Amino acid sequence: MYLENIKSPKDLKKLKVADLHAVADEVRRAVINRVSKHGGHVGPNLGFVEATVALHYVFDAPTDKIVFDVSHQSYPHKILTGRVEGFLSDDKMQGISGYSSPRESPDYDMFEIGHTSTSIALATGLQKGRDILGGRENVVAVIGDGSLTGGQAFEGLNIGAEIGTNLIVVVNDNEMSIAENHGSIVQNLAHLRATAGQTDNNYFRTLGFDYVYLEEGNNVERLVEVFSKVKDIDHPIVVHIHTEKGHGFAPAVENKERWHYNGPFDPADGRPLMKFDGEDIESMLGEYLSERIKTDKKLVVISAATPGGFGFTSERRIAAGKQYIDVAIAEEEAVALASGITRRGARAVFTDYATFFQRTYDQMAQDLAVNGNPAVLNVIGATISGMNDFTHICFFDIAMISHIPNLHYLAPTSYEELIAMENWAIEQTDYSIAIRVPEGPVVHDPTPQDTDYSRIDTFKMLSRGADVTIIGVGNFLPKAKRVAQLLGQKGINATVINPRWVSGIDADMMNDLKKDHRLVVTIEDGVLDGGFGERVARFFGPTKMRTLCFGVKKMLYDRYNVDELMAENHLGDNQIAEDILATLAE
Repeated sequence: MYLENIKSPKDLKKLKVADLHAVADEVRRAVINRVSKHGGHVGPNLGFVEATVALHYVFDAPTDKIVFDVSHQSYPHKILTGRVEGFLSDDKMQGISGYSSPRESPDYDMFEIGHTSTSIALATGLQKGRDILGGRENVVAVIGDGSLTGGQAFEGLNIGAEIGTNLIVVVNDNEMSIAENHGSIVQNLAHLRATAGQTDNNYFRTLGFDYVYLEEGNNVERLVEVFSKVKDIDHPIVVHIHTEKGHGFAPAVENKERWHYNGPFDPADGRPLMKFDGEDIESMLGEYLSERIKTDKKLVVISAATPGGFGFTSERRIAAGKQYIDVAIAEEEAVALASGITRRGARAVFTDYATFFQRTYDQMAQDLAVNGNPAVLNVIGATISGMNDFTHICFFDIAMISHIPNLHYLAPTSYEELIAMENWAIEQTDYSIAIRVPEGPVVHDPTPQDTDYSRIDTFKMLSRGADVTIIGVGNFLPKAKRVAQLLGQKGINATVINPRWVSGIDADMMNDLKKDHRLVVTIEDGVLDGGFGERVARFFGPTKMRTLCFGVKKMLYDRYNVDELMAENHLGDNQIAEDILATLAE
């Protein structure tokens, strides 16, 4: 084995170029070993193995700086920079992030990177900082063709070319984003591939970059040749390499979209080791939208490279035809597009993960809400129990979205309520609407659902008691009901409320509680700072009503244990009930 002797890129450089084929094979096996047991980004990492081996063979990291965009292809880099045990040893795997992380390796990982289209822009900062301080190191930005569609990638290219000094942008072109790729930039990449980079119609040259193309992007010897030629170059250059997503692992090559990211699997045949037999709210949402567009020819379903996240499969995308558009990795464009579609009189629903809506704050505020256009934003993944790498945390959404004026945020508590809200939001023409799609085990509510939500910020009281009111937001309404049952065992008949809206207050209902209640409790599946509970507490601030707010503290949580996090923040049913009883006893 070679890997057991490679503790850093210096050890790699001791080998002959001919040995690098075997190194690449070992790196690929190590990647598969980890992702088959732990899950992770499979296809992107496997496709960039040879390029990573060549990069570290030619360049002199950590003196030379390498920045990996979105980190989906950073596993081979980690293996060659002293973290191989995190890929070979079962008990070390949990200690390795799925993303670039200076906390793991401050020398080799320049930035915490989990969102996309950032590497070139970050690299321009290293480029300018080097020039100011008189350094001479190479600055290398790695970016996938899918990530090039994000606006920040263009901004980085724009400024990097103007700075004009050494900046090497490696474009890893595997002809894919998460799903299929979209956009005119992608079309130009295809033209460059078809002409072996010889066409005058070259996006990168137009922006002021020198350019070189390599068709054999999984040929380590050819990669070494190309990287050696551009090392220490005195101006910006793009090295465009054509790779195969999932290279070396047949299941990942055959189904590139499915294998972009995968849970644990059998490395022999790709068979999943974990089966989910329950209902999936995102798939159910995708089915609803797919059926809805069949009867509503004015409706457009929008994705920003994550159609699988809401169950909009390739079959559904094909069937939708012109009523579906994927803007690629360009969430800002998606919100503005939705605003424009609805301004013209059609209908638009844009669905994406809460963590990626962070990239659209200004578009939600300015392009959509200021104009009051009736687009619908579906926020998925918004839960403490979801993605837990701190670059992908999805439970800051209430604090972010609910404070944008003129954007109204709904939080359904069941599948039936979700669909009722979707139908209303799509059909109405008066409001910009965001909907927090429920997460966790699918909850069904067989009772008749409201069909008109035009009375903004009107809460729904499910049961009327006295002394204590429990308001359960979205995913946590079942928790609120369970806490009420625990209090009932202590002789306390609590009022339970489904607020439905998290962007406002039902002042009439809240004022009415003052008659016979002395404590209002809020429970939300999100961060406390700026959350729904704070809004309620502020409302009751000048009064005698006491409030208790349950959620999680504002921190950068990383790869946390959900049960431990819930317990630490007193979000267990019994913990909440005990805190309520203690407060009432004061």
